[in-house]
Formats: sequence, C-alpha cells, structure tokens
Amino acid sequence: MRLGDLSKAGRDPSLPLVLDIPSGELVIEQWLRVLPGQRYVGRANWNGRRVLVKVLVGDKAGRHFQRERQGAALLAEQGLPTATLLDEGWVEREGGYLTFCYLEHARSLWSLWREAERDAPLSSAQEQVLADALALIAQMHARGVWQADLHLDNLLRTGDQLYVVDGGGVETEVPGSPLSRERVLENLGVFFAQLPAELEQFIEDLLVHYLRANSQHALPLETLLKEIRKTRAWRLNDYLRKVARDCSLFSAHLGPFGARVVRREEVAGLCSVLAEPDAFIAKGKLLKSGGTATVARVDLDERPLLVKRYNIKNPLHWLRRFWRPSRAWHSWVEGNRLDFLGISTPRLMAVIERRWLWLRGPAWLITELLPGEDIIARFQPYLNICPPEEELSALDRLFAALIRERISHGDLKGHNMFWERGRWTLIDLDAVQQHGSDTGFARAYAKDRARFLRNWPTDSALYRLLDQRLPAVPGTSIED
Repeated sequence: MRLGDLSKAGRDPSLPLVLDIPSGELVIEQWLRVLPGQRYVGRANWNGRRVLVKVLVGDKAGRHFQRERQGAALLAEQGLPTATLLDEGWVEREGGYLTFCYLEHARSLWSLWREAERDAPLSSAQEQVLADALALIAQMHARGVWQADLHLDNLLRTGDQLYVVDGGGVETEVPGSPLSRERVLENLGVFFAQLPAELEQFIEDLLVHYLRANSQHALPLETLLKEIRKTRAWRLNDYLRKVARDCSLFSAHLGPFGARVVRREEVAGLCSVLAEPDAFIAKGKLLKSGGTATVARVDLDERPLLVKRYNIKNPLHWLRRFWRPSRAWHSWVEGNRLDFLGISTPRLMAVIERRWLWLRGPAWLITELLPGEDIIARFQPYLNICPPEEELSALDRLFAALIRERISHGDLKGHNMFWERGRWTLIDLDAVQQHGSDTGFARAYAKDRARFLRNWPTDSALYRLLDQRLPAVPGTSIED
C-alpha cells in the first residue's frame, strides 16, 4: 500500500499492512492510535527491526509532519529522554512518515495511574506516578521545552527510565533556557486539570517534586489553581461535545429518524443489542416495569448489562416530551459529565433515541450492571453501630465532589447508590443537574441531603451519625 492510500482506509485498516516507503518495506502489525484520514500510529517491522511508525496523510499532513519531526528533534537536541527517530520521509501529494525506536515493555504513566485511581486521594501509588511525571516535566521546562497537549499517556516508563513521546505537541520559547513563569504555570495547569479535582488540596505538596528538579521560578498556588480550573472547565465542555458526535471515543449516527451513540470500543460487542434492544429486554430479567420506564438485566455473551427503556405512555405524554432531549439522552450526557469529574457511575455504553422528523419518541440507555449492594442493604447491619470507616470516608468524598462541582442528583434514595470497588456509585441519572448558581445548587442540595437521610429511621444511631457527618446546606464549598 502507498502512503496516500491510507487517507481512504478508514478507522481500522486490515492488518498486517505492508507500506511501501523509500527506505524499504514497512510491515504494520498493530494499530496503536488512529485518526481516520489523518494520522495512523502503529507498531511495525522495518528492515528486520521492531519500530513505532507515525503516518500522516490528508490535507493537513504537511503541517503535522513538520511539527512531528521538529518536536522530535527538539527533544533530542535538549538531551531529554525520548524515543530515537530512525527514519523519516515525505512523499509529495501522498503524506509523510516517521519511524522511531520501539520502547519494549513500555507502559504509559496513564496506565499506571488507572491502576491506582480508585485509591484514597494521593495514595503512595498515586503520588509515585505524579512525582515521576512532575520530575520529567520540570526537566523539560528547565530546557525551555513544553508539551502543549501534556498528559500522562505521553510519558512512558520502561524499567527505571521515563520517556517523553509525541513530538507533535512539543514547543519552545528559547531552546536551552528555562521557560518563563507564565508558561510554566499555564503548562502545569494543563497537567493538573486532567487529574481528579479532589487532588487540588494536595497540589502544594506535589509541587515539591517539580521544584526539586526545576526551582527557577516561585509558583504561586492561587495563580496555578486558577489556571487548573480554567483548563478543566474547557476540557469538560470539549468532552461533552464529543459525547454527541462521531469521534475517536464514540461512534455516533444522528438523523431525523433516530439517534445512536455508542462507546467506540463497545460497537462490535453490542451490535445485536443495539439492533433489537426490546428483544433483549423481553428475554432478560425484568427489574422494573412502569409507565415511564422499563428496566431489565440482560446477558450478552455471559456479560451482564442493564437496558433501560424510557417509554411514551400516551399522546399527551408524547406532547410533553417530543421537543426536548429524552431522559435517556439526558442520563447519557450527565453520566458522562459525572465520569469526567471523577464521580462514579455505571459504565455508560450506548444511548438510542427513536425519532420521526427529529421529533423524539421512546429511548434506550445501555450500561454495565453493578454487582454490588445498594447503600440500604449495605448499611442495614449498622443501624445502631458505626459502619466501616472506609465506606463512610467514601461517602464523605462523594458528597464533597457533588458540592465542589455543584451537582444535584434529584432522587437520592438509597437504591440509587451502590457500593462498587471501594466507591459509592450513583445510578438513575434522569434528574442530575450541574447548577450555574450557588443559590440554585443550595436548594437542590438541601433536598438531596434530606432525601438521603430519609433512608433510615430518624431515631437510629446511623441517622444521627450521617446527619452529623454530611455537610449541611452550603454555597459551593465544604467550608461554607
């Protein structure tokens, strides 16, 4: 295959793929990242050697190729640990390629973070990942280099060595001279904004790992926090736009007669459920059968799923619903918002809306099925004694997150909160809302808190403990 042919190869070109390049034959064995029609990154065999290859095609290929090669050269020139560029080439009217030394057994810091992300905030495992990242970022900044798209996936560990990769996002002010304080704060803001907001209280401690490697500037905490919050707000809005369109994360088909969005990695496995969700509900285990919603547990290749259908009861109900997003769509968007903000929800897999000339009808939401207990069952043995501290601390963190992000649930009964892998997970997201004002949130939070406490008798020791422990009606922070 020629370079230019990849621009029409779609999202998943068949493998192995033999690519003809001027320096020999490149056999691509595995795709690592694909941006259809633009960028293809894979593990390959080149002249008997395993390499990583980046192929850039399409209208913007020339600009992206130059940025990649310049960024890779800049990292190497400044003595920063990075994968060695072995070969590069540009074919007019087709595209460009770069081959790098393949880092065997390398793991991204993101994958290491995912293993520790459910720990209590800033566990030793979490701190080790962040300390390593900040030390390397500090080295880059001391050499006048920063990565505009800075994230843990671009930092790889192999053995005891850490590498920075992806030259396309590498920029510089004055090569070899330390970055300005303004640029350092901006870049650290990008880094910290991708971490859970509950870690903000530890940022001052984490900065010590940065300052040990680069103490060129004093870094005012308040200024850094402003950068973090600004970047986090932008990232949230950008992510919520993606949950409703076709992109690398989601497969979306939106039209006047229907809408369907599926997590891209789930498309193949869910195809039969997506085609006939009602058939799976009919042969599944019915958990709820009401006028407005039908909920069933279904098993797909021994994988338990939850399928929830939002019904249209009658013509009057349709008149009230057709002009606005369905409750399935609302749950899809808000569930993804919660997930982005680090508030645990069941894994959302797909949403389907039936439409007629854009007018909405029934809708379906497909999620993972939680195997854990709800908080009613979990706390039943503790009506008159103290529940485990781990579970109370997790409850503290959940309410702290809801307050910090000004999010109300709308129906915080105990059956909508499950214990799952050391965290309390929220389900039934039909009424979830992120509030724009302190006043609106305070009213909604007061209702959520009152509804939550009504799960237990007022004369029980558990009720009194939770009433004392949970924050009272605040403005926007725990301290209010």
